[in-house]
Amino acid sequence: QVQLVESGGDLVQPGGSLRLSCAASISIFSFYAMGWYRQAPGKEREFVATSTNGGSTNYADSVKGRFTISGDNAKNTVYLQMNSVKPEDTDVYYCNAVRRSPYSANYWGQGTQVTVTS
Repeated sequence: QVQLVESGGDLVQPGGSLRLSCAASISIFSFYAMGWYRQAPGKEREFVATSTNGGSTNYADSVKGRFTISGDNAKNTVYLQMNSVKPEDTDVYYCNAVRRSPYSANYWGQGTQVTVTS
């Protein structure tokens, strides 16, 4: 069973930085893509950033230029570096992994809380 475990969520002041981690139980090369989503209570889960195993990345307009997704293959971990955070970045952040071979599957972590407040 594939597991994704997020960590790094915390309380941070506006303008500050935070790095989220997502540790996978298998090699991240096994996934077609890995990414981050976020969700506030009572709202839909929304896309934040994604990275494919081909090396392409994509970001939501709201985080472009402030957040960076990266991976460490040796640690089977994907990161989300969050800079210049804003109060509207406050959410539960979820790691996502998409597998296409040898079968299609979509995996989610349990989430980590990020709170941006002064």
